[in-house]
Amino acid sequence: MPVHKYNLGIVGNCSYLAYIDTKADVKWMCLPKFDSSFLFGSLLDEKKGGHFSIQPATENYTSRQYYIPNTNVLCTEFTAPDGVFRVEDCAPRMIVHERQFRPLMLVRKIKLIQGEPAIRIVCQPTGNYGRMAPEIYTGSNHLRYMGFEQQVRLTTDVPLNWIIKEQQFVLDQDRYLVLTYGEPLEAPLRETAESFINQTIKYWLKWIKSSYIPEIYQDEIIRSALVLKLHQYEDTGGIIASGTTSLPEFHDSTRNWDYRYCWFRDAHYTLKAFNQIGHFEELEKYFDFIQNILRNNNSDTLQPLYSITGEKDIEEITIDLHGYLGNRPVRVGNKAYVQVQHDVYGQVLVSLLPLYTDKRLTFTKKSSYKSIVPWLLAQIERTLTMPDSGLWEFRNTVQVHTYTLLFHWAGAKAAFKIAQAFNDVELMKKADAIAREADRLLDTSYDKTRKVYPQAIGTPNLDASTLSMVTMGYIDQSSEKAKQHIAELEKELLADHGLFYRYKHYDDFGFPDTTFLVCAFWYVDALACVGRVDDAIKNLNQLLTFSNHLGIFSEDVGTDGSQWGNFPQTYSHVGLINAALRIAKKLDRPEFL
Repeated sequence: MPVHKYNLGIVGNCSYLAYIDTKADVKWMCLPKFDSSFLFGSLLDEKKGGHFSIQPATENYTSRQYYIPNTNVLCTEFTAPDGVFRVEDCAPRMIVHERQFRPLMLVRKIKLIQGEPAIRIVCQPTGNYGRMAPEIYTGSNHLRYMGFEQQVRLTTDVPLNWIIKEQQFVLDQDRYLVLTYGEPLEAPLRETAESFINQTIKYWLKWIKSSYIPEIYQDEIIRSALVLKLHQYEDTGGIIASGTTSLPEFHDSTRNWDYRYCWFRDAHYTLKAFNQIGHFEELEKYFDFIQNILRNNNSDTLQPLYSITGEKDIEEITIDLHGYLGNRPVRVGNKAYVQVQHDVYGQVLVSLLPLYTDKRLTFTKKSSYKSIVPWLLAQIERTLTMPDSGLWEFRNTVQVHTYTLLFHWAGAKAAFKIAQAFNDVELMKKADAIAREADRLLDTSYDKTRKVYPQAIGTPNLDASTLSMVTMGYIDQSSEKAKQHIAELEKELLADHGLFYRYKHYDDFGFPDTTFLVCAFWYVDALACVGRVDDAIKNLNQLLTFSNHLGIFSEDVGTDGSQWGNFPQTYSHVGLINAALRIAKKLDRPEFL
Protein backbone atom coordinates (compact mmCIF):
# COMPACT_ATOMS: atom_id res chain seq x y z
CA MET A 1 0.00 0.00 0.00
CA PRO A 2 1.42 3.49 -0.90
CA VAL A 3 2.03 6.11 1.77
CA HIS A 4 -1.43 7.15 2.93
CA LYS A 5 -2.23 10.79 3.68
CA TYR A 6 -5.46 12.57 4.49
CA ASN A 7 -5.89 14.98 1.57
CA LEU A 8 -8.22 17.14 3.61
CA GLY A 9 -8.34 20.65 4.95
CA ILE A 10 -10.70 21.83 7.67
CA VAL A 11 -12.68 25.00 8.19
CA GLY A 12 -14.75 25.84 11.25
CA ASN A 13 -15.90 28.60 13.57
CA CYS A 14 -16.18 26.88 16.99
CA SER A 15 -19.77 25.86 16.18
CA TYR A 16 -19.04 23.22 13.53
CA LEU A 17 -16.27 21.71 11.41
CA ALA A 18 -16.18 20.94 7.68
CA TYR A 19 -13.59 18.71 6.03
CA ILE A 20 -12.86 19.57 2.39
CA ASP A 21 -10.66 17.54 0.06
CA THR A 22 -8.42 18.65 -2.81
CA LYS A 23 -11.39 18.28 -5.18
CA ALA A 24 -13.34 20.90 -3.17
CA ASP A 25 -15.75 18.23 -1.97
CA VAL A 26 -17.08 18.55 1.59
CA LYS A 27 -16.26 15.04 2.81
CA TRP A 28 -17.39 15.45 6.42
CA MET A 29 -19.61 18.03 8.06
CA CYS A 30 -21.72 17.38 11.16
CA LEU A 31 -24.52 19.76 12.12
CA PRO A 32 -25.74 21.32 14.31
CA LYS A 33 -22.98 20.11 16.69
CA PHE A 34 -19.65 18.32 16.40
CA ASP A 35 -21.25 15.05 17.53
CA SER A 36 -24.41 15.31 15.40
CA SER A 37 -25.09 13.20 12.34
CA PHE A 38 -23.25 14.34 9.26
CA LEU A 39 -24.85 16.45 6.57
CA PHE A 40 -22.03 15.37 4.27
CA GLY A 41 -20.21 12.15 5.15
CA SER A 42 -18.64 10.61 2.04
CA LEU A 43 -15.47 10.29 4.11
CA LEU A 44 -17.11 7.15 5.54
CA ASP A 45 -19.38 6.16 2.67
CA GLU A 46 -19.21 7.48 -0.90
CA LYS A 47 -22.74 6.33 -1.76
CA LYS A 48 -24.67 7.10 1.42
CA GLY A 49 -22.61 10.02 2.67
CA GLY A 50 -23.67 12.79 0.32
CA HIS A 51 -21.47 15.33 -1.45
CA PHE A 52 -21.01 19.08 -1.77
CA SER A 53 -18.42 19.51 -4.51
CA ILE A 54 -17.30 22.23 -6.92
CA GLN A 55 -15.05 20.81 -9.63
CA PRO A 56 -13.99 21.25 -13.25
CA ALA A 57 -16.31 19.48 -15.67
CA THR A 58 -13.32 17.71 -17.21
CA GLU A 59 -11.28 15.04 -15.47
CA ASN A 60 -8.14 16.53 -16.97
CA TYR A 61 -7.21 19.02 -14.26
CA THR A 62 -4.81 19.63 -11.40
CA SER A 63 -5.54 21.20 -8.03
CA ARG A 64 -3.67 22.66 -5.12
CA GLN A 65 -4.98 23.51 -1.69
CA TYR A 66 -3.77 26.11 0.77
CA TYR A 67 -4.95 28.38 3.57
CA ILE A 68 -4.97 32.14 3.37
CA PRO A 69 -1.92 32.67 5.64
CA ASN A 70 -2.63 32.80 9.38
CA THR A 71 -6.33 32.02 8.93
CA ASN A 72 -8.78 29.13 8.76
CA VAL A 73 -10.07 30.20 5.34
CA LEU A 74 -9.29 27.39 2.90
CA CYS A 75 -8.59 27.73 -0.84
CA THR A 76 -8.73 24.94 -3.43
CA GLU A 77 -7.40 26.10 -6.79
CA PHE A 78 -8.08 24.22 -10.02
CA THR A 79 -6.19 24.41 -13.30
CA ALA A 80 -7.94 22.88 -16.33
CA PRO A 81 -7.32 23.23 -20.10
CA ASP A 82 -10.13 25.77 -20.38
CA GLY A 83 -9.29 27.92 -17.36
CA VAL A 84 -8.33 28.42 -13.73
CA PHE A 85 -10.58 29.03 -10.73
CA ARG A 86 -10.42 28.92 -6.94
CA VAL A 87 -12.93 27.79 -4.34
CA GLU A 88 -12.67 29.78 -1.11
CA ASP A 89 -14.29 28.05 1.87
CA CYS A 90 -15.13 30.06 4.95
CA ALA A 91 -16.92 29.27 8.22
CA PRO A 92 -17.83 32.82 9.31
CA ARG A 93 -16.42 33.95 12.64
CA MET A 94 -16.28 37.58 13.71
CA ILE A 95 -17.29 40.03 16.41
CA VAL A 96 -20.77 41.52 15.90
CA HIS A 97 -22.33 43.78 18.54
CA GLU A 98 -19.52 42.82 20.97
CA ARG A 99 -20.41 39.12 20.66
CA GLN A 100 -18.90 36.24 18.72
CA PHE A 101 -20.85 35.60 15.54
CA ARG A 102 -20.37 31.98 14.48
CA PRO A 103 -23.42 30.88 12.46
CA LEU A 104 -24.08 27.37 11.17
CA MET A 105 -23.14 28.58 7.71
CA LEU A 106 -20.57 27.56 5.09
CA VAL A 107 -19.68 30.30 2.61
CA ARG A 108 -18.20 29.07 -0.69
CA LYS A 109 -16.89 31.61 -3.18
CA ILE A 110 -15.94 30.44 -6.68
CA LYS A 111 -13.31 32.91 -7.88
CA LEU A 112 -12.63 33.05 -11.62
CA ILE A 113 -8.91 33.48 -12.20
CA GLN A 114 -8.34 32.81 -15.89
CA GLY A 115 -10.26 31.68 -18.98
CA GLU A 116 -13.83 30.38 -18.98
CA PRO A 117 -13.65 26.96 -17.33
CA ALA A 118 -16.60 24.59 -17.38
CA ILE A 119 -17.50 23.47 -13.85
CA ARG A 120 -20.02 21.24 -12.14
CA ILE A 121 -21.60 21.69 -8.69
CA VAL A 122 -23.07 18.83 -6.68
CA CYS A 123 -24.99 19.42 -3.45
CA GLN A 124 -26.51 16.28 -1.91
CA PRO A 125 -26.91 16.57 1.87
CA THR A 126 -28.12 13.55 3.81
CA GLY A 127 -29.46 12.96 7.32
CA ASN A 128 -29.42 10.37 10.10
CA TYR A 129 -25.99 9.01 9.15
CA GLY A 130 -26.93 8.46 5.52
CA ARG A 131 -30.33 6.91 6.16
CA MET A 132 -32.40 9.95 5.19
CA ALA A 133 -32.47 11.53 1.72
CA PRO A 134 -34.15 14.95 1.90
CA GLU A 135 -36.77 16.27 -0.48
CA ILE A 136 -35.59 19.27 -2.51
CA TYR A 137 -37.72 22.38 -2.98
CA THR A 138 -36.83 25.30 -5.21
CA GLY A 139 -37.08 28.92 -4.15
CA SER A 140 -36.35 32.00 -6.25
CA ASN A 141 -32.61 31.83 -5.58
CA HIS A 142 -32.23 29.00 -3.11
CA LEU A 143 -32.73 25.27 -2.65
CA ARG A 144 -34.41 23.92 0.47
CA TYR A 145 -33.57 20.43 1.67
CA MET A 146 -36.51 19.16 3.72
CA GLY A 147 -36.52 16.46 6.37
CA PHE A 148 -33.84 17.69 8.76
CA GLU A 149 -34.52 18.84 12.33
CA GLN A 150 -33.99 22.40 11.16
CA GLN A 151 -34.16 23.90 7.70
CA VAL A 152 -31.18 23.39 5.43
CA ARG A 153 -30.89 25.90 2.62
CA LEU A 154 -28.43 26.58 -0.20
CA THR A 155 -28.58 30.22 -1.28
CA THR A 156 -26.70 30.95 -4.50
CA ASP A 157 -26.41 33.05 -7.65
CA VAL A 158 -25.76 29.90 -9.70
CA PRO A 159 -28.84 28.90 -11.74
CA LEU A 160 -30.62 26.37 -9.55
CA ASN A 161 -31.36 23.90 -12.33
CA TRP A 162 -27.65 23.54 -13.05
CA ILE A 163 -27.15 22.43 -9.45
CA ILE A 164 -30.23 20.19 -9.30
CA LYS A 165 -29.29 18.45 -12.55
CA GLU A 166 -25.57 18.52 -11.69
CA GLN A 167 -24.88 19.74 -15.19
CA GLN A 168 -21.74 21.55 -16.29
CA PHE A 169 -21.77 25.29 -17.00
CA VAL A 170 -19.28 27.95 -17.98
CA LEU A 171 -17.79 29.96 -15.14
CA ASP A 172 -17.56 33.46 -16.62
CA GLN A 173 -17.83 35.40 -13.34
CA ASP A 174 -17.35 34.90 -9.62
CA ARG A 175 -20.12 32.85 -8.05
CA TYR A 176 -21.29 32.36 -4.47
CA LEU A 177 -22.93 29.55 -2.51
CA VAL A 178 -24.02 29.83 1.12
CA LEU A 179 -25.22 26.68 2.89
CA THR A 180 -27.12 27.30 6.11
CA TYR A 181 -28.51 25.07 8.86
CA GLY A 182 -31.34 26.67 10.83
CA GLU A 183 -31.47 30.41 10.23
CA PRO A 184 -31.25 31.02 6.45
CA LEU A 185 -29.39 33.82 4.72
CA GLU A 186 -31.87 36.62 4.06
CA ALA A 187 -29.36 39.38 3.30
CA PRO A 188 -27.82 40.26 -0.09
CA LEU A 189 -25.80 37.23 -1.21
CA ARG A 190 -22.69 38.65 -2.87
CA GLU A 191 -22.14 41.54 -0.47
CA THR A 192 -22.77 39.36 2.60
CA ALA A 193 -20.52 36.54 1.42
CA GLU A 194 -17.68 38.95 0.63
CA SER A 195 -18.12 40.73 3.95
CA PHE A 196 -18.18 37.48 5.93
CA ILE A 197 -15.06 36.16 4.20
CA ASN A 198 -13.14 39.40 4.73
CA GLN A 199 -14.22 39.82 8.35
CA THR A 200 -13.38 36.18 9.11
CA ILE A 201 -9.91 36.65 7.62
CA LYS A 202 -9.44 39.76 9.80
CA TYR A 203 -10.60 37.85 12.89
CA TRP A 204 -8.06 35.04 12.44
CA LEU A 205 -5.23 37.45 11.57
CA LYS A 206 -5.90 39.37 14.78
CA TRP A 207 -6.13 36.17 16.84
CA ILE A 208 -2.76 34.95 15.60
CA LYS A 209 -1.23 38.40 15.98
CA SER A 210 -2.13 38.32 19.68
CA SER A 211 -0.43 34.92 20.15
CA TYR A 212 3.03 34.27 21.55
CA ILE A 213 5.03 32.54 18.82
CA PRO A 214 8.80 31.90 19.17
CA GLU A 215 11.28 32.60 16.39
CA ILE A 216 11.53 28.94 15.36
CA TYR A 217 8.87 26.64 13.88
CA GLN A 218 6.52 29.59 13.45
CA ASP A 219 4.51 28.21 10.53
CA GLU A 220 3.94 24.89 12.28
CA ILE A 221 2.94 26.45 15.60
CA ILE A 222 0.57 28.92 13.91
CA ARG A 223 -1.21 26.22 11.92
CA SER A 224 -1.41 23.99 15.01
CA ALA A 225 -2.90 26.82 17.08
CA LEU A 226 -5.49 27.54 14.39
CA VAL A 227 -6.41 23.85 14.19
CA LEU A 228 -6.75 23.53 17.96
CA LYS A 229 -8.96 26.61 18.24
CA LEU A 230 -11.54 25.03 15.95
CA HIS A 231 -12.03 22.10 18.35
CA GLN A 232 -13.61 24.08 21.18
CA TYR A 233 -17.40 24.16 21.08
CA GLU A 234 -17.79 27.73 22.18
CA ASP A 235 -21.43 27.49 23.24
CA THR A 236 -20.52 25.32 26.25
CA GLY A 237 -16.70 25.49 26.36
CA GLY A 238 -16.23 21.74 25.79
CA ILE A 239 -13.17 20.74 23.75
CA ILE A 240 -13.29 17.68 21.50
CA ALA A 241 -10.39 15.32 20.85
CA SER A 242 -11.09 15.24 17.11
CA GLY A 243 -13.91 16.03 14.72
CA THR A 244 -14.13 12.59 13.10
CA THR A 245 -15.20 9.08 13.96
CA SER A 246 -14.00 5.65 12.86
CA LEU A 247 -10.86 6.63 10.97
CA PRO A 248 -8.82 3.50 11.77
CA GLU A 249 -5.56 3.42 13.71
CA PHE A 250 -4.28 1.27 10.84
CA HIS A 251 -5.89 -0.52 7.94
CA ASP A 252 -8.19 -3.40 8.95
CA SER A 253 -7.37 -2.85 12.64
CA THR A 254 -11.00 -2.50 13.85
CA ARG A 255 -9.54 0.20 16.15
CA ASN A 256 -12.07 2.70 14.86
CA TRP A 257 -13.24 5.16 17.52
CA ASP A 258 -15.51 8.18 17.79
CA TYR A 259 -13.47 11.12 19.13
CA ARG A 260 -16.09 13.88 18.86
CA TYR A 261 -16.34 14.22 22.64
CA CYS A 262 -14.62 16.05 25.46
CA TRP A 263 -11.99 14.03 27.32
CA PHE A 264 -10.67 15.81 30.40
CA ARG A 265 -7.21 14.51 29.52
CA ASP A 266 -7.17 15.80 25.95
CA ALA A 267 -8.70 19.10 27.05
CA HIS A 268 -5.93 19.49 29.65
CA TYR A 269 -3.27 19.23 26.98
CA THR A 270 -5.10 21.53 24.58
CA LEU A 271 -5.53 24.19 27.25
CA LYS A 272 -1.86 23.92 28.17
CA ALA A 273 -0.94 24.64 24.56
CA PHE A 274 -3.27 27.67 24.48
CA ASN A 275 -1.75 28.94 27.73
CA GLN A 276 1.74 28.50 26.28
CA ILE A 277 0.92 30.79 23.36
CA GLY A 278 -0.79 33.37 25.54
CA HIS A 279 -4.48 32.56 25.06
CA PHE A 280 -6.66 32.11 28.12
CA GLU A 281 -10.16 32.78 26.81
CA GLU A 282 -10.46 29.09 25.95
CA LEU A 283 -9.71 28.15 29.57
CA GLU A 284 -12.32 30.60 30.85
CA LYS A 285 -14.94 29.02 28.57
CA TYR A 286 -13.80 25.54 29.61
CA PHE A 287 -14.36 26.48 33.27
CA ASP A 288 -18.05 26.95 32.52
CA PHE A 289 -18.12 23.47 31.01
CA ILE A 290 -16.39 21.92 34.04
CA GLN A 291 -18.42 23.83 36.61
CA ASN A 292 -21.70 22.66 35.14
CA ILE A 293 -20.59 19.05 34.96
CA LEU A 294 -19.54 19.16 38.62
CA ARG A 295 -22.74 20.92 39.65
CA ASN A 296 -24.91 18.34 37.87
CA ASN A 297 -22.85 15.39 39.04
CA ASN A 298 -24.75 13.22 41.50
CA SER A 299 -21.99 10.73 42.27
CA ASP A 300 -18.47 10.77 43.70
CA THR A 301 -16.84 10.04 40.34
CA LEU A 302 -16.18 11.78 37.04
CA GLN A 303 -16.35 10.04 33.70
CA PRO A 304 -13.24 10.35 31.52
CA LEU A 305 -15.34 11.96 28.79
CA TYR A 306 -18.62 13.78 28.29
CA SER A 307 -20.48 15.12 25.31
CA ILE A 308 -19.78 18.74 24.40
CA THR A 309 -23.06 19.68 26.06
CA GLY A 310 -22.10 17.78 29.23
CA GLU A 311 -24.22 14.68 28.68
CA LYS A 312 -23.01 11.53 30.45
CA ASP A 313 -24.48 8.75 28.33
CA ILE A 314 -22.42 8.38 25.15
CA GLU A 315 -23.68 4.97 24.10
CA GLU A 316 -21.44 3.30 21.51
CA ILE A 317 -23.33 1.87 18.54
CA THR A 318 -22.30 0.73 15.08
CA ILE A 319 -23.68 2.30 11.91
CA ASP A 320 -24.22 0.50 8.62
CA LEU A 321 -21.76 2.48 6.51
CA HIS A 322 -18.99 1.27 4.20
CA GLY A 323 -16.31 2.82 6.40
CA TYR A 324 -13.16 4.74 5.52
CA LEU A 325 -11.38 2.66 2.86
CA GLY A 326 -13.75 -0.14 3.84
CA ASN A 327 -12.70 -0.11 7.49
CA ARG A 328 -15.47 -1.31 9.78
CA PRO A 329 -17.08 -1.05 12.23
CA VAL A 330 -18.23 2.55 11.93
CA ARG A 331 -18.86 3.63 15.51
CA VAL A 332 -20.94 6.46 16.92
CA GLY A 333 -20.50 7.11 20.62
CA ASN A 334 -17.67 5.88 22.79
CA LYS A 335 -17.88 3.11 25.37
CA ALA A 336 -14.94 4.58 27.28
CA TYR A 337 -17.46 6.76 29.11
CA VAL A 338 -18.19 3.79 31.41
CA GLN A 339 -14.53 3.28 32.23
CA VAL A 340 -12.72 4.23 35.40
CA GLN A 341 -9.82 6.58 34.65
CA HIS A 342 -8.62 8.15 37.86
CA ASP A 343 -6.18 10.63 36.28
CA VAL A 344 -9.14 12.88 35.38
CA TYR A 345 -9.26 14.58 38.79
CA GLY A 346 -5.64 15.68 38.64
CA GLN A 347 -6.03 16.79 35.05
CA VAL A 348 -8.98 19.03 35.84
CA LEU A 349 -7.07 20.58 38.75
CA VAL A 350 -3.96 21.22 36.64
CA SER A 351 -6.13 22.67 33.86
CA LEU A 352 -7.89 25.10 36.20
CA LEU A 353 -4.74 26.16 38.10
CA PRO A 354 -4.02 29.31 36.01
CA LEU A 355 -7.53 30.66 36.59
CA TYR A 356 -6.85 30.90 40.30
CA THR A 357 -3.13 31.77 40.35
CA ASP A 358 -2.15 33.62 37.16
CA LYS A 359 -2.08 37.37 37.88
CA ARG A 360 -2.81 38.19 34.24
CA LEU A 361 -6.32 36.83 34.57
CA THR A 362 -9.18 38.77 36.12
CA PHE A 363 -11.19 35.65 36.73
CA THR A 364 -14.41 36.72 38.45
CA LYS A 365 -15.34 33.29 39.79
CA LYS A 366 -12.31 32.67 42.00
CA SER A 367 -14.43 31.89 45.05
CA SER A 368 -15.53 28.74 43.21
CA TYR A 369 -12.31 27.07 44.40
CA LYS A 370 -13.99 26.47 47.78
CA SER A 371 -16.29 23.84 46.32
CA ILE A 372 -14.40 22.60 43.27
CA VAL A 373 -10.86 22.10 44.59
CA PRO A 374 -11.68 20.21 47.83
CA TRP A 375 -14.02 17.86 45.95
CA LEU A 376 -11.45 17.04 43.25
CA LEU A 377 -8.75 16.62 45.90
CA ALA A 378 -10.99 14.23 47.86
CA GLN A 379 -11.41 12.10 44.74
CA ILE A 380 -7.64 11.92 44.30
CA GLU A 381 -7.30 10.81 47.91
CA ARG A 382 -10.05 8.22 47.48
CA THR A 383 -8.55 6.70 44.31
CA LEU A 384 -4.83 6.91 45.13
CA THR A 385 -4.24 3.16 45.21
CA MET A 386 -7.16 2.06 43.02
CA PRO A 387 -6.45 0.48 39.62
CA ASP A 388 -7.97 1.98 36.48
CA SER A 389 -8.13 1.53 32.71
CA GLY A 390 -5.45 4.13 32.11
CA LEU A 391 -5.09 6.82 29.49
CA TRP A 392 -4.99 4.29 26.62
CA GLU A 393 -8.40 3.04 27.76
CA PHE A 394 -7.73 -0.68 27.92
CA ARG A 395 -11.10 -2.38 27.81
CA ASN A 396 -10.17 -5.60 29.62
CA THR A 397 -7.26 -4.58 31.85
CA VAL A 398 -7.06 -2.46 35.00
CA GLN A 399 -3.80 -1.57 36.75
CA VAL A 400 -2.36 1.09 39.03
CA HIS A 401 -0.96 3.12 36.16
CA THR A 402 2.15 5.21 36.61
CA TYR A 403 0.63 7.97 34.50
CA THR A 404 -2.44 8.08 36.76
CA LEU A 405 -0.24 8.31 39.85
CA LEU A 406 1.68 11.14 38.20
CA PHE A 407 -1.53 13.12 37.83
CA HIS A 408 -2.53 12.34 41.39
CA TRP A 409 0.74 14.02 42.35
CA ALA A 410 0.37 16.89 39.87
CA GLY A 411 -3.27 17.47 40.83
CA ALA A 412 -2.42 17.63 44.51
CA LYS A 413 0.43 20.04 43.76
CA ALA A 414 -1.99 22.22 41.78
CA ALA A 415 -4.50 22.12 44.64
CA PHE A 416 -1.73 23.21 47.03
CA LYS A 417 -0.88 26.22 44.84
CA ILE A 418 -4.54 27.22 44.57
CA ALA A 419 -5.00 26.91 48.34
CA GLN A 420 -1.81 28.91 48.85
CA ALA A 421 -3.18 31.72 46.67
CA PHE A 422 -6.14 32.02 49.06
CA ASN A 423 -4.14 31.29 52.23
CA ASP A 424 -6.33 28.27 52.90
CA VAL A 425 -4.06 26.52 55.38
CA GLU A 426 -6.18 23.42 55.94
CA LEU A 427 -6.50 22.76 52.21
CA MET A 428 -2.76 23.30 51.80
CA LYS A 429 -2.03 20.68 54.47
CA LYS A 430 -4.36 18.15 52.86
CA ALA A 431 -3.00 18.74 49.38
CA ASP A 432 0.58 18.43 50.57
CA ALA A 433 -0.12 15.15 52.37
CA ILE A 434 -1.79 13.67 49.28
CA ALA A 435 1.09 14.79 47.04
CA ARG A 436 3.55 13.10 49.38
CA GLU A 437 1.56 9.88 49.33
CA ALA A 438 1.38 9.94 45.52
CA ASP A 439 5.13 10.50 45.49
CA ARG A 440 5.61 7.45 47.72
CA LEU A 441 3.45 5.30 45.44
CA LEU A 442 5.36 6.46 42.38
CA ASP A 443 8.56 5.41 44.09
CA THR A 444 7.16 1.89 44.51
CA SER A 445 6.44 1.72 40.78
CA TYR A 446 10.04 2.53 39.83
CA ASP A 447 12.06 -0.38 38.42
CA LYS A 448 15.41 0.15 40.13
CA THR A 449 17.09 -2.58 38.11
CA ARG A 450 16.17 -1.23 34.69
CA LYS A 451 16.15 2.36 35.97
CA VAL A 452 12.80 3.16 34.40
CA TYR A 453 9.21 3.82 35.40
CA PRO A 454 7.08 1.10 33.77
CA GLN A 455 3.48 1.40 32.62
CA ALA A 456 2.03 0.35 35.97
CA ILE A 457 3.00 -1.03 39.36
CA GLY A 458 4.07 -4.64 39.02
CA THR A 459 4.32 -4.85 35.21
CA PRO A 460 7.46 -5.01 33.04
CA ASN A 461 5.66 -3.24 30.15
CA LEU A 462 6.95 0.16 29.18
CA ASP A 463 4.73 3.04 28.14
CA ALA A 464 5.48 6.32 26.33
CA SER A 465 3.13 8.18 28.67
CA THR A 466 5.81 7.94 31.36
CA LEU A 467 7.87 10.44 29.36
CA SER A 468 5.61 12.88 31.21
CA MET A 469 7.57 12.05 34.36
CA VAL A 470 10.34 14.15 32.81
CA THR A 471 8.37 16.80 30.92
CA MET A 472 6.15 17.59 33.92
CA GLY A 473 9.15 17.91 36.21
CA TYR A 474 8.44 14.99 38.50
CA ILE A 475 11.92 13.67 37.78
CA ASP A 476 14.64 16.31 38.09
CA GLN A 477 15.35 17.16 34.45
CA SER A 478 19.06 17.69 35.12
CA SER A 479 19.44 14.31 36.82
CA GLU A 480 20.97 11.12 35.53
CA LYS A 481 17.71 9.41 36.50
CA ALA A 482 15.83 11.40 33.85
CA LYS A 483 18.36 10.51 31.15
CA GLN A 484 18.29 6.84 32.11
CA HIS A 485 14.49 6.74 32.07
CA ILE A 486 14.40 8.17 28.54
CA ALA A 487 17.17 5.85 27.36
CA GLU A 488 15.29 2.76 28.55
CA LEU A 489 12.10 3.87 26.82
CA GLU A 490 14.09 4.52 23.64
CA LYS A 491 15.38 0.95 23.58
CA GLU A 492 11.88 -0.53 23.44
CA LEU A 493 9.54 2.07 21.96
CA LEU A 494 11.54 4.28 19.58
CA ALA A 495 10.87 3.63 15.88
CA ASP A 496 12.49 5.01 12.73
CA HIS A 497 12.39 8.74 11.95
CA GLY A 498 11.76 9.70 15.56
CA LEU A 499 8.37 7.98 15.74
CA PHE A 500 7.40 6.44 19.07
CA TYR A 501 5.05 3.62 20.05
CA ARG A 502 2.61 4.05 22.92
CA TYR A 503 3.54 0.54 24.05
CA LYS A 504 4.37 -2.69 22.28
CA HIS A 505 2.61 -5.31 24.37
CA TYR A 506 -0.56 -7.17 23.38
CA ASP A 507 -3.78 -5.33 24.19
CA ASP A 508 -7.53 -5.88 23.74
CA PHE A 509 -7.22 -5.89 19.94
CA GLY A 510 -3.81 -7.48 19.37
CA PHE A 511 -0.41 -5.86 18.92
CA PRO A 512 -0.24 -2.17 17.88
CA ASP A 513 0.90 -1.64 14.30
CA THR A 514 1.21 2.14 14.05
CA THR A 515 2.87 4.71 16.29
CA PHE A 516 0.89 7.28 18.26
CA LEU A 517 2.14 10.66 17.07
CA VAL A 518 1.84 12.61 20.30
CA CYS A 519 4.24 10.13 21.91
CA ALA A 520 6.90 11.19 19.41
CA PHE A 521 6.32 14.83 20.35
CA TRP A 522 6.52 13.89 24.05
CA TYR A 523 9.85 12.25 23.24
CA VAL A 524 11.12 15.44 21.58
CA ASP A 525 9.94 17.45 24.58
CA ALA A 526 11.73 15.08 26.98
CA LEU A 527 14.95 15.22 24.95
CA ALA A 528 14.95 19.00 25.18
CA CYS A 529 14.25 18.84 28.92
CA VAL A 530 17.39 16.82 29.62
CA GLY A 531 19.58 18.99 27.40
CA ARG A 532 19.66 16.80 24.29
CA VAL A 533 18.55 19.79 22.23
CA ASP A 534 20.27 18.75 18.99
CA ASP A 535 18.55 15.37 19.16
CA ALA A 536 15.25 17.09 19.90
CA ILE A 537 15.57 19.37 16.86
CA LYS A 538 16.61 16.49 14.60
CA ASN A 539 13.64 14.39 15.66
CA LEU A 540 11.15 17.25 15.47
CA ASN A 541 12.28 18.06 11.94
CA GLN A 542 11.63 14.45 10.97
CA LEU A 543 8.18 14.46 12.57
CA LEU A 544 7.12 17.54 10.65
CA THR A 545 7.27 15.52 7.43
CA PHE A 546 4.36 13.40 8.67
CA SER A 547 1.78 16.17 8.25
CA ASN A 548 -0.42 16.37 5.19
CA HIS A 549 -0.10 19.02 2.47
CA LEU A 550 -1.58 21.68 4.78
CA GLY A 551 0.57 20.97 7.83
CA ILE A 552 -2.22 19.05 9.60
CA PHE A 553 -1.42 15.97 11.67
CA SER A 554 -3.30 12.73 12.29
CA GLU A 555 -3.51 10.64 15.43
CA ASP A 556 -1.33 7.72 14.28
CA VAL A 557 1.57 7.36 11.86
CA GLY A 558 2.72 4.12 10.27
CA THR A 559 6.41 3.35 10.10
CA ASP A 560 6.19 4.11 6.36
CA GLY A 561 4.96 7.64 7.16
CA SER A 562 1.27 6.97 6.47
CA GLN A 563 -1.35 8.97 8.36
CA TRP A 564 -3.97 6.98 10.27
CA GLY A 565 -6.46 7.49 13.07
CA ASN A 566 -8.83 10.38 13.61
CA PHE A 567 -7.93 13.67 11.97
CA PRO A 568 -6.88 16.26 12.89
CA GLN A 569 -5.89 14.94 16.27
CA THR A 570 -5.68 17.67 18.90
CA TYR A 571 -3.15 15.57 20.87
CA SER A 572 -0.73 15.71 17.94
CA HIS A 573 -0.94 19.47 17.43
CA VAL A 574 -0.64 20.08 21.17
CA GLY A 575 2.45 17.87 21.22
CA LEU A 576 4.00 19.87 18.39
CA ILE A 577 3.39 23.21 20.08
CA ASN A 578 4.73 22.10 23.46
CA ALA A 579 7.80 20.39 21.97
CA ALA A 580 8.67 23.36 19.75
CA LEU A 581 8.23 25.83 22.61
CA ARG A 582 10.41 23.70 24.88
CA ILE A 583 13.18 23.73 22.29
CA ALA A 584 12.78 27.49 21.84
CA LYS A 585 13.12 28.07 25.59
CA LYS A 586 16.25 25.93 25.74
CA LEU A 587 17.78 27.82 22.83
CA ASP A 588 17.14 31.10 24.65
CA ARG A 589 19.47 29.98 27.45
CA PRO A 590 23.12 31.10 27.17
CA GLU A 591 24.56 27.56 27.29
CA PHE A 592 22.72 26.70 24.08
CA LEU A 593 23.60 29.86 22.12
